[in-house]
Amino acid sequence: MKIKDLFGTEKPVIGMVHFPPLPGSPLYDDEKGMRYIKERVKNDLISLQEGKIDGLIFCNENDRPYRLEANYMTVASMSAVIGELSEMIKIPFGIDVLWDPSAALSIAKATGAKFIREIITGTYVSDMGLWNTNVGDLYRYKKLIDGKNISIFFNISAEFAYNLDRRPIEEIAKSVAFSSLADVILISGPMTGVAPEVETLKRVKERVDVPVFVNTGVNIKNVSELLKAADGAIVGTSLKKDGITWNPIDKERVIDFMKEVNRIR
Repeated sequence: MKIKDLFGTEKPVIGMVHFPPLPGSPLYDDEKGMRYIKERVKNDLISLQEGKIDGLIFCNENDRPYRLEANYMTVASMSAVIGELSEMIKIPFGIDVLWDPSAALSIAKATGAKFIREIITGTYVSDMGLWNTNVGDLYRYKKLIDGKNISIFFNISAEFAYNLDRRPIEEIAKSVAFSSLADVILISGPMTGVAPEVETLKRVKERVDVPVFVNTGVNIKNVSELLKAADGAIVGTSLKKDGITWNPIDKERVIDFMKEVNRIR
């Protein structure tokens, strides 16, 4: 996959649109309801696009505590909101369902998303319990729903989890790129808002022939260094008001961030 063909630029920056808690999740606000969710997502979408971000990911970030299998309500709610806002979306977008790649593919197919971001391979000890994956079944499901135009972004270093595969991360990346048909490799820090080491990115880049993106912890102070080593970045927390993950997107932060990105690329 050629990144420039998808995003129209080299070293793209993808901003996160975090859904408020959805129906069926413990933090869902019954009084505010779905209308509030739609307005919050709409406002974040506008702020990111007016800030000249290159791409978007819609994610159920606040459906805490997370599950390893999404329920019907998650898929229905996210699809409904994205569908209602579809005419406003002017840039490439992806889907992330924590933590269910088949649900993400379903929403992507229904809404016209260009990619998904998920944990696709490996077995982890995590906050959600023992976390296993099945990349073979996922790709067969992708074939079944005619998802050939949906790219798969592989997060191979899950946050809030410990990979039981003790191979060096660059060896895992090489294996995943070869055997699991990864379109993009994502490298994360140990948790949301924490960046991976630049040397880690460099080691992974040396071993794979697919694009490598930074998945967590990118901010205006470190983006220059990180993008020298990576092919793109996914940004969430640092674009929020006061740099707090659960806050709305701050358009001025997006504008300043993208000015810095455009200066270096």
